[in-house]
Amino acid sequence: MSKMRIEHDSMGNVQVPDDVYYQAQTQRARDNFQFSKRRFPTPAIIALLDIKSAAAKANCQLGLLDNAMAKAIQQAIIASKKLDFSQHFPIDLFQTGSGTSSNMNVNEVIASLASNILQAKVHPNDHINMGQSSNDVVPACIHISTVRQLKGLLYPSIKGLSDKLATLADEYSNTVKTGRTHLMDAMPITLGQELQCWQQQLNSAQARIQHIELSLHHLPLGGTAVGTGVNCDPNFAKLACDYLQQQDQIPWQAAVMPALYMSSQDHTLGMASALKGLAVTLLKIANDLRWMNSGPVAGLQEISLTALQPGSSIMPGKVNPVIPEAVAMIAAEVIGNETTITIAAQSGNFQLNVMLPLIADKLLSSIDLLTHACQAMTDKVFAEFKPNADHLTRALEKNPILATALNSVVGYDMAAKIAKRADNEHKSVLVIALEETDLDKDKLKGILDPLNLAKPYH
Repeated sequence: MSKMRIEHDSMGNVQVPDDVYYQAQTQRARDNFQFSKRRFPTPAIIALLDIKSAAAKANCQLGLLDNAMAKAIQQAIIASKKLDFSQHFPIDLFQTGSGTSSNMNVNEVIASLASNILQAKVHPNDHINMGQSSNDVVPACIHISTVRQLKGLLYPSIKGLSDKLATLADEYSNTVKTGRTHLMDAMPITLGQELQCWQQQLNSAQARIQHIELSLHHLPLGGTAVGTGVNCDPNFAKLACDYLQQQDQIPWQAAVMPALYMSSQDHTLGMASALKGLAVTLLKIANDLRWMNSGPVAGLQEISLTALQPGSSIMPGKVNPVIPEAVAMIAAEVIGNETTITIAAQSGNFQLNVMLPLIADKLLSSIDLLTHACQAMTDKVFAEFKPNADHLTRALEKNPILATALNSVVGYDMAAKIAKRADNEHKSVLVIALEETDLDKDKLKGILDPLNLAKPYH
């Protein structure tokens, strides 16, 4: 069992393990919040640390912190990032809705380390939290960590998948297959067109996310408790945002109305909805792949996905589309996360939303899951993507819906008769059309050429 030391806060003395850098308020939170094994997200903690760094620089520039203390705080923050987060930042995700416990946890760890460096008392509230409150820094850290994860993880993974689909779309631009509407045979398309549609869906989903991202560039720093800026120098917010901008090369800016981003979480809900849109796109692609891969005998057999592992504990030789299935479950999770954030976002009671830690967790979790989903689709599904070309051709030859191309030549009723006969007699449309009409064979072949039918008219 760890040796204990006594720490003090406004409520009195608290025993704290001697081998940790946090202090009394963190220990109280540890004692009070034991709901799960989930913690305040690491990217959000790192964002909080960086906010504290920017705040110390701003306060030093404003003459509110002396140079020696500001330098010690900077060194302490660098050291903090190298700690075991599970040991020193242990606050349960389900805590006070403002995230105050996590904010104070970060303040206390930095203060302890800075005190050791400076060999003088650095106070977690008076110095580390100067010009701040949980009510403005926690919403700000959600913005910062979300945008960082988007730019560093999700966007590159979407681009990788989009680029792969574009390459495959070009490669299979003349590979014709049966189109389907209502899961029933329809007019031909090329496999390239199908892949291109997926790519455009991805690009559109990313564009919607990027549009919403712009709202997260506004940080409510300087708003302090209720958005009025009490206890904060009026120049603090701009200076702190400037320092963060220098670090990230992201155009962070002080919110014109910080209260908006403290009392409301409409912007993070908008991001959750945009992420849900990407999840729906991936779910559509995953399910299309599952249908196209179905078989190997009684299914569509249009493609063969890479065999990654045995698919059954009882049926020897069975192989399943495991990555599309996993991606479908990820999509379900992300869709559920958006519902959770919808409930959390409406919990903006007067001047503060009180479900901020949950919003942070669900946003960052969705980004992480979607990143891995895109990477897995790129690396394990489309890396060795191959159509079953012979099967596609055979299925297309039997497709009675090709008779649609005869509408303008023989009329709808005759084309319907040809289609029904072709289906009932298991013959090609070409054979039946030669029997039912006096059209020239070469002309019919030209009209019914699947590649010509699959190519867009514009």
